[in-house]
Amino acid sequence: MTGTSGYVVVTAVILAGILLVTAGMTARRLIAPRAATPAKLTTYESGVDPVGVGWAQSQIRYVGFAFLYVVFAVDAVYLFPWALVVRHPNLGLRSLVEIGVFIAILVVGLVHAARRGLLRWD
Repeated sequence: MTGTSGYVVVTAVILAGILLVTAGMTARRLIAPRAATPAKLTTYESGVDPVGVGWAQSQIRYVGFAFLYVVFAVDAVYLFPWALVVRHPNLGLRSLVEIGVFIAILVVGLVHAARRGLLRWD
């Protein structure tokens, strides 16, 4: 792309995005029901009718599950792309050391999770 043709493409993509969002919002406004029914005005909490006060404490065990998710999600996000380019001739010892450090950090996280009992199935 030379000259202003790159700007024309970017402008066209931005305008197409704005047009799609506007079309979607207009269609929703035309199709969606507007009547305020009692069911529509109630609070919805995961399919269960709310009971009691509006504020409640969360259990701390969910933090452990979030920690495990981050460990495994980060593992997948970085290891799969690295595995695809590992045979590239320009990647040498430096890349191997970097991925070794990355895997070591993941292992430390998994050991920590195992010591806290987060990997037990019972």
